[in-house]
Amino acid sequence: MKEERCEDIRNSFCQGEQSAQEIVHRYLGRIEEQDKNLGAYLRLLSDRALKKAEALDKKRAEGKPLGKLAAVPVAIKDNINIKGEITSCGSKFLEGHRSLFDATVIRLLEEEDAIPIGKTNLDEFAMGSSTENSALQETCNPWNLNYVPGGSSGGSATAVAARMAPLALGSDTGGSVRQPAGFCGIVGMKPTYGRISRYGLVAFGSSLDQIGPFATTTRDIALTMEVLGKHCQMDSTSLSKPTEDYLTTLDAFDPPSCTVGVPWSLIEDASDDVKENFNEAIKTLKGMGTKVIDIDMNTLQYSIATYYIIATAEASTNLARFDGIRYGRRSERAKTLEEVYRISKEEGFGAEVKRRILLGTFVLSSGYKDAYYLKALKVRTLIIEDFNRVFKQCDFICYPATPTAPFKKGEIIDPLQMYLSDVYTIPANLAGLPAISTPSGFTNDGLPLGLQVTAPQFQDKKLCQFAYAFEQATDHIKQPPLHQKK
Repeated sequence: MKEERCEDIRNSFCQGEQSAQEIVHRYLGRIEEQDKNLGAYLRLLSDRALKKAEALDKKRAEGKPLGKLAAVPVAIKDNINIKGEITSCGSKFLEGHRSLFDATVIRLLEEEDAIPIGKTNLDEFAMGSSTENSALQETCNPWNLNYVPGGSSGGSATAVAARMAPLALGSDTGGSVRQPAGFCGIVGMKPTYGRISRYGLVAFGSSLDQIGPFATTTRDIALTMEVLGKHCQMDSTSLSKPTEDYLTTLDAFDPPSCTVGVPWSLIEDASDDVKENFNEAIKTLKGMGTKVIDIDMNTLQYSIATYYIIATAEASTNLARFDGIRYGRRSERAKTLEEVYRISKEEGFGAEVKRRILLGTFVLSSGYKDAYYLKALKVRTLIIEDFNRVFKQCDFICYPATPTAPFKKGEIIDPLQMYLSDVYTIPANLAGLPAISTPSGFTNDGLPLGLQVTAPQFQDKKLCQFAYAFEQATDHIKQPPLHQKK
């Protein structure tokens, strides 16, 4: 399947080579043909997308200025609100809930003439690392349908990897953009915390959540960051920083002047194919002239435990609003108010969501808050200080995107083992740092692997420059998913 970059789509539309309606129909056709096997989309926004395309064709005919993402179809993770459309969060609790407002990212996309084309599958309420926790359907990895696409943004990653959308949005609380990007062989970025507004994103862990883009190239990621990286008055955590120009400086990276830190001791536990691939990626960086040093970040060994205390505590608070009263599922079996609360949650939430609510409620409970939650906050501070110390020695930090290659569906049933899938991605969320996963090669079985790069806070633009340089040096490894080869 031919790769179509966002810039190419926009240019062909603006130059009159194809209409917006033709572009939308083409992608809807691809989805109809392929998604019955992949399960990336929970629902399509066909009528809305075609109306938007028709209006865009008229706008072009009238000679009006066209936006940076004109006529570009975008897949949207189904925990991001679009007014009038269902936002289910992959849960039975919100299966029929229609959003009352647009998320800021949706408003910004449409202001630049992008076309949301569908809502994608996810682990329920974004809690998971494989998209197997969705209560609504199964999503497959486009490289091998027997494998998971990663999670929780597995639907968005699959949509882009299978060329059913040139661009997609996901949310990243502990790696839910970068991990599936690594598993699906595409680029996925988690910006600096607050760089992209969270307004309209259904909250999981409010101090950790961040919306981020998926694309097949770093240029498209950079273009999307220009569109979405703006201050939002509706989001108290949004950064009051001016919009940055990513594209004109994307090739400004100078490898010989750059130092990359690698915490080698933390990579010992990665699988053999991941370690082999990571070593090759480091050789590539050295071949570019980049200096690579060993760094000591022992505090990161506590990141998984710290994250799952803080994230579940915040989740238990955020999900308390789903009570069967105001919106969402209300049990027909409930006879009393207490039963409405209890049975609605019992029927509406899946096993993993219940597990995290229970754990979060426990660590916030009287007698345990000091022992667990407050201690985790102190460790988080130590991790942030460790990053600050290390970034005085190097410009970027590199790890594998994931500790293993993509795994088979149903292969991991132990929740604790599943949590370890995010061991390399969680630290950036705890510290609020920008990080990106970019394709770095394949296993002997043809499954994709990714390199993850983390930058200091607010250095999102330089992070894109680094990823673009690595992408240019490894362009020979790029290829479409196996089932796309026709």
